[in-house]
Amino acid sequence: MIKANDPFLHSWIEIAPESDFPIQNLPFGIFTSDTKDPRVGVAIGDYVLDLYAVAQYNLFELLDIDPTVFHRPYLNDFIALGKPTWRAVRNRVSELLRNDNEEISGNSKLMHECLAKRNEVSMLMPVKVGNYTDFYSSIEHATNVGTMFRDPKNALLPNWKHIPIGYHGRASSILVSGTDVRRPNGQTKAPDAEAPTFGPSRLLDFELEVAFITGRETKLGDMITPNEADDYIFGLVLFNDWSARDMQTWEYVPLGPFLAKSFASSISPWVVTLDALEPFRVKGPVQDPKPLPYLQFSGEHNYDINLEVLIQPEDGEENSICHSNFKYMYWNMNQQLAHQSSNGCNIQVGDMYASGTISGPDKTSYGSMLELTWRGTQPIKLSDGTERKFINDYDTVIMRGYAERQGIRIGFGEVKAKVLPAL
Repeated sequence: MIKANDPFLHSWIEIAPESDFPIQNLPFGIFTSDTKDPRVGVAIGDYVLDLYAVAQYNLFELLDIDPTVFHRPYLNDFIALGKPTWRAVRNRVSELLRNDNEEISGNSKLMHECLAKRNEVSMLMPVKVGNYTDFYSSIEHATNVGTMFRDPKNALLPNWKHIPIGYHGRASSILVSGTDVRRPNGQTKAPDAEAPTFGPSRLLDFELEVAFITGRETKLGDMITPNEADDYIFGLVLFNDWSARDMQTWEYVPLGPFLAKSFASSISPWVVTLDALEPFRVKGPVQDPKPLPYLQFSGEHNYDINLEVLIQPEDGEENSICHSNFKYMYWNMNQQLAHQSSNGCNIQVGDMYASGTISGPDKTSYGSMLELTWRGTQPIKLSDGTERKFINDYDTVIMRGYAERQGIRIGFGEVKAKVLPAL
């Protein structure tokens, strides 16, 4: 077992039972404050542990790490050190935070310099994303969309059960939680119109997704097998793949998603390591027909992560509209990464791979407004009496996620963004 995952560990920091960030989690992120420039931090309860400050006191000395790697505006340089280093640092942080360790807790000056309240810091993009791929790997979502727009009897396209479908998205418009999103302008065409028009999207949607971040490079021409993929995945974030459905309908033929997707995607700021999620591995859906040999794997590579989506109108309260789970994914992360590299495409540190919309077997678990309202024909009523077919201006969309087992909750925090009117 990974030492930091021990369910019997307790911290000298008081942590509420419902916290996403117990000592068994220890996700990595980039934070800044009024007194500190961007640097690497670890979330613990209601606090952030400043790893650069910790390194200044030689508390990572035995790990033989350049302390300046924690004083960077992105995690990329730290991630590039490799999985043995990620694990060693997480284990050492766990050791420092245990209730029987006084290396930090016994030094009031060090505690003051190393710890900051999470509500008093600003979280930044955790990684510099060089490449971004978005997959389409939920069979429930693909079936729902195929039923809506094609033949209900043949909802899945012929290739769907043979290949993890994906497209290369726009890395530059991935935003950290808390950043407002502007409603996009674009071309749309009404079904009864002779020609398209240009203007604000009227059918703005979210897509509930989880994304993984790669932490190891390959050379052009190399391939990764599904059983090797764990060594290439650093961790996961929540991912909101904003979508302009009316623009998407008009533009996606023949080359697929483009401007309807590239205006914004939102992510949670804390990267939960694959190590922290190890206890939550589960079997995925049965894949029939059996995938081709390069996509076959051994072991369990789906994860039991509870997911929730909420809409908060301006000056209103939060309304929970979706409860889903990452375990529903037909194609798992290992297969996605294997397929991405199968043509020899080189993988880089900090690449981001989103799961595709995560929908479950019943309507309450559908991961988009497109499905929840069935193309707007079944509006959702909010607590303030208003209805939503899609997302309105000044609505805030919030996504939360956590895994829980034996009383240990490993959470992601949230990804949250308000929609502003189009310019």
